[in-house]
Amino acid sequence: MTDHDTLRAPSAAALDQAMDWLIVLQSPTPAQCQQFDAWLAQDPSHANAYAKVSALWHSDAVGEAARVIDREGSRKHRGHRASYLKLLTLAATLVLAVLLTTNLPLRLKADYITLSGERHRLELQDGSRVLLNTESALSSRQQDGVQTAKLYQGEAWFEVPDHSLPLELQAGPLQASARSGAFAVRYLDGQAQVRVARGDLDLHNDLNQRRRLSAGDAVAVGPAGFGPTTRLNAEEDLSWVDGRLIFENRPLKQVLAELSRYYPGWIVNTNAQLGDIAVTGNYKLNDPIAVIRALARITQAQLREFPALVILD
Repeated sequence: MTDHDTLRAPSAAALDQAMDWLIVLQSPTPAQCQQFDAWLAQDPSHANAYAKVSALWHSDAVGEAARVIDREGSRKHRGHRASYLKLLTLAATLVLAVLLTTNLPLRLKADYITLSGERHRLELQDGSRVLLNTESALSSRQQDGVQTAKLYQGEAWFEVPDHSLPLELQAGPLQASARSGAFAVRYLDGQAQVRVARGDLDLHNDLNQRRRLSAGDAVAVGPAGFGPTTRLNAEEDLSWVDGRLIFENRPLKQVLAELSRYYPGWIVNTNAQLGDIAVTGNYKLNDPIAVIRALARITQAQLREFPALVILD
């Protein structure tokens, strides 16, 4: 599969054109849809540019920018909706530039990194086996008879053999200690989730709170501390370990968000009503585009495919 970093970077002109298309596609005519498709087909970087602009447009950062602009100057733009949208899109591009310049490459910190759609099996020095899920980064070391690991982002499945010294794991606000057993840890967007399939797991967090989980337990921990301990839904929550994506009566927007971690490109849904449709499925993760096509059929959505970009509407 294609790595995000190998995609041709969009030019400033392509980004500007993508902003214009984002405005036009708020309420397009059939002719404009055809023109947009032709523009995307002209150059692979056009799809890249539109995906970046669209992703930033729907981000929390741009949402906050929109609220600030609305408070400070929306009156000046009454009757000029296109200009107002263009201003917000320009704000999105500025936010994108900041994000690109302040995000330090994980390659400088992590020992193991997986790309979109990739999973990697490894064995730590103490014999613990790890399955690193897509778009994840992990480092490990053994010192003074203690095996440590740090999950910088993503998701990992750990199988810890019986031995006298525990595996010490850190994932954002979470620290976990296991002497044996099997469990998964997911760390995304500042929140860690722990799911225990076998054995016991001792947890603590940055607030010095402690929690012990046993087989079948699950918990989330964020900056505010631990959430309630819940029961593990192994069939869905751990389906990725077997290379599958299983969901039951889940909103399409949630499924697409999860699927986007495995698709080496961008998935854009331009129809907000589609996102609320509940879907059920059991799919292999090694062919995410096939999953997207199946979901489009189920929801009767129109699907347009381009290099590194799919659009549902």
